[in-house]
Amino acid sequence: MTESRKTAVIIGGGPAGLTAALELLRRTDVAPLVLEASDSVGGISRTVNFQGYRMDLGGHRFFSKSDWVMNWWQEILPLEAVDRTNGEPITISYHNKRRPLTRQQRGPARAPSRDGVMLIRDRMSRIYFRRQFFDYPITLNLATIRKLGPGRFLRAGLSYAHAALFPRHPERSLEDFLINRFGAEFYRTFFKSYTEKVWGVPCHEISAEWGAQRIKGLSLVQAVRHALTTRWQATSTSAPDKAQTSLIERFLYPELGPGQLWDKVAARVSDGGGAIRLLHRVEQLHLTGDRVTAVTVRDLRSAATTRIAADYVISSMAVADLVAGFDPPAPAEVRRVAALLPYRNFIAVGLILNRMKARSWVAGAGEQTMPPDNWIYVQEPDVRLGRLQVFNNWSPALVPDPSKVLLGAEYFCAEDDLWQRSDRELQDLAIGELEQIDLIERKEVVAAIVTRVPRAYPAYFGAYSEFGVIRSRMDAIENLFLVGRNGMHRYNNQDHSMLTARAAVDNIASGRTDKKALWDVNVDDEYHEQKPA
Repeated sequence: MTESRKTAVIIGGGPAGLTAALELLRRTDVAPLVLEASDSVGGISRTVNFQGYRMDLGGHRFFSKSDWVMNWWQEILPLEAVDRTNGEPITISYHNKRRPLTRQQRGPARAPSRDGVMLIRDRMSRIYFRRQFFDYPITLNLATIRKLGPGRFLRAGLSYAHAALFPRHPERSLEDFLINRFGAEFYRTFFKSYTEKVWGVPCHEISAEWGAQRIKGLSLVQAVRHALTTRWQATSTSAPDKAQTSLIERFLYPELGPGQLWDKVAARVSDGGGAIRLLHRVEQLHLTGDRVTAVTVRDLRSAATTRIAADYVISSMAVADLVAGFDPPAPAEVRRVAALLPYRNFIAVGLILNRMKARSWVAGAGEQTMPPDNWIYVQEPDVRLGRLQVFNNWSPALVPDPSKVLLGAEYFCAEDDLWQRSDRELQDLAIGELEQIDLIERKEVVAAIVTRVPRAYPAYFGAYSEFGVIRSRMDAIENLFLVGRNGMHRYNNQDHSMLTARAAVDNIASGRTDKKALWDVNVDDEYHEQKPA
């Protein structure tokens, strides 16, 4: 960093932080300095490499309603040139005409690059309940009716009719939100157990805002309409004008996982004159009036601390840690709320298997040793397992031996007994639960790895209702910009995190101090869930 250039200290090397760093280099003369506490970039969007097998933490679809984000990704990793199912050249069209992701032929074919392309992947995810698979989003087809049984299906229909005639108003909780859209029986059958595993509290204690951000616009009626529309599209050349986020059928995916893209972004930042320091944790932010003037950083290798001057600070670190590090301290009420903000930790148990249990994973397909799903929501209440990733279906390149299956068993917890268990105990838990629910046999497991992500998910209950106290103080600090998921204590997807970073750079480039544009990302319902006509 030269003395003549201003410096932006960027706390966190995830999607938001790296996007901000690259955009600063592209659009300003501000020098970005990225400080990342872990030993790799990408945050929860990194790829864990275990014996050549690559595990995507949480599974990350590369799909956005923002053309800017879609183009940004493909500028870093171009789309594969050849459709591997038929050998034809492909490209994509999307939101410039408000269309969902589709395949098209264009131009001459070229050999795809194994380590530098985006794949187009078909999405499939289902709900696992009562040891059976149900479509997600829910469809009221004959298979669903048969699996539910006539009694449960009748109760579901009656409860949905009741919810339609007598909706809960106001919608204070996630339980209210889901019952209004699916009825009480479908809520209990397909949503309650999984959601409470993720958040660790009853759905009636979770803010309805979480539903508004994640599944607004999706309902039982919408799911049925989508199923009928999808069948009609199979015989029609017309593309739909609208598509719900939760119903997107295809997505882009880096061939070697999301970490491949963010590693390339980090390389561009370094090559462009920015700096990235891994294993450096920001411990204090020093303020003079309403500006951050410096940060104190600890080198986790040597334990030495350094004070670094800052003209701007872009933060994606957990709000609770950010506020705790203010010097002088934040007002008492801000510190109180920040200290009580709830988070959920994430544990991914990666399992390499010879095969899964032979069964008919899809009706009429005969016995197979692996389901076709990208991920499976585990609604079974008798296990703690929340979700199961099948990484072979994200990208074949994640699994170097095609005869093997790579699974990611996902658990969500607080600082409880699960988080405190040893890696061996967690591996045994995952294997035992998958065997218990009839998906694998223990003898087929070849190897396992455990990855832990503290504070992976900011939660929407408890002190979250008072978050406005924190936001008011943060927004008043002229050169501090909160971005990303943890940085804003908001359930931002990867693309939302990138858009908050772009908004922060917009402010820096233009000299604005108002933060409204950052907070507007992932709030505009039309943007988030539905493409405008």
